[in-house]
Amino acid sequence: MEYVYLAAKHAHSGLRWVVLVLLILTIVNALGKRNGGTVYPAKNKLALFGLISVHVQLLLGLALYFLLSPLVSFEEGVMSNSVTRFYTVEHLVGMVLGIILITVGYSKAKRQAGINKGWKTVGIFYLIGLVVILASIPWPFRDLGAGWF
Repeated sequence: MEYVYLAAKHAHSGLRWVVLVLLILTIVNALGKRNGGTVYPAKNKLALFGLISVHVQLLLGLALYFLLSPLVSFEEGVMSNSVTRFYTVEHLVGMVLGIILITVGYSKAKRQAGINKGWKTVGIFYLIGLVVILASIPWPFRDLGAGWF
């Protein structure tokens, strides 16, 4: 079971970089096209790939959270240990909130196709979602036992 945990953990950590790159590209693209005055298409592939990547990341994270991770605990005293609290509460809540923002932004922008509000909606919601996600990542400098990959 340890090998399954390590494989899922490394996949989750490695996919983080794909998610971050896709979100940044989507935000830059959306804000650039908004300033350029182009109309938002009903299906923007870059925004869709960003949306799909965060949902795949969510599925991997939920598998780690509920099935595999020794860092998640549902016992008493979770809040007294900063590492366990982060992985049990803070990481999950922050990531789910960021993914909800991205999903809402994509859905709202699809309904705004044909008018020039879709690019702004994607740019703003994806940017806020990205900031929340960045704040919820266990970066190595936060001393939470995680590495760059």
